[in-house]
Amino acid sequence: MGRRRQAVTIKHVAADAGVSLQTVSRVINNESGVRPEMKRRVQEAIDRLHYVPSIAAQRMSGSRSYLILAVNDRDRTIADWRSREGADWVDQMLLGGMTTAAAAGYRLMLELVDTHSDHVERELRSTIAALQPDGVILTPPHSDNPLITNLLAEQQISFARIGSKETDAGLSLLMDEEGAAALATRHLLELGHRRIGFIAGSPEYPLSGWRVDGWRQAMTEAGCADETLLAQGDFSYASGEQAARRLLSGKDAPTAVIASNDQMALATLAVAKQRGLVVPRDLSLISFDNTPVVRFVQPPLTAVDQPIARISASAVELIVADQRRSARPQAPLVIEAELVTRGSTAVATHRNSTA
Repeated sequence: MGRRRQAVTIKHVAADAGVSLQTVSRVINNESGVRPEMKRRVQEAIDRLHYVPSIAAQRMSGSRSYLILAVNDRDRTIADWRSREGADWVDQMLLGGMTTAAAAGYRLMLELVDTHSDHVERELRSTIAALQPDGVILTPPHSDNPLITNLLAEQQISFARIGSKETDAGLSLLMDEEGAAALATRHLLELGHRRIGFIAGSPEYPLSGWRVDGWRQAMTEAGCADETLLAQGDFSYASGEQAARRLLSGKDAPTAVIASNDQMALATLAVAKQRGLVVPRDLSLISFDNTPVVRFVQPPLTAVDQPIARISASAVELIVADQRRSARPQAPLVIEAELVTRGSTAVATHRNSTA
């Protein structure tokens, strides 16, 4: 068996070019103050040895790690992975974040933490000490956890808060949740529906309330406001079933329902079928998320498409700009959502509409 080829390190480059480790690091990090001749010698050594800079080498200058850490909820992420039900939040977040980070010369890593734990601050402090990230991306519900945001502010680490309207610390960005819910509601109103139910997500997430606000505003403007059409869920399939059963029972049941995520929408579809309702003939249905699974059920679901990749890409851009001391935005960056219409919404008929 042949010997394993020894990896080329920054020390090999320094020896080959006849310069110090610090000089190689400064060239790698494209820092000013390196003489052109010295820079040329280092670059020739890098090319000759086929050296690929590592995070450790980039850190030797003592300034940046060129690493951005994305923090996501541990329990929900692992549950989605194990269920294999088509949830692609993490996939889309990594797609937007990794490609944008790579284009800027950074690397993106995913870290799972438990925001409900009393030890979340200690856990994250340990992770930061080990990885020394230049920036951190927080996703809901971490975005508004003061234990986390105070720690990052204290350590003067650039951080982006996805799904947060707070501007006291960090860089906030979010989807227009109110506008997205209003967009879905107005779509149904334009189809002639007047009794439009709404299944809210977990109160733990501020965005759940914002979506309710958007639905409520559109219904009020149309003169159709009715709080009995609001049902509480928690983003789980089981909670969607329970909420749908309540909404769809009785003679004044809604003719259309908006569910705050795909799992609750799928549950509503199942409950409708159990009750002998045909979607969209008897009930129109709209979901939030637009994960892959909603395209393959019958009928395919009309859905609010969350631009997760675009949001995570924007989070990386904000952090990189902050590292370069660019002017910070004074208000949260708002990314518009889109409504993708499919086969689960239709014009309300006389049988299933209320004048």
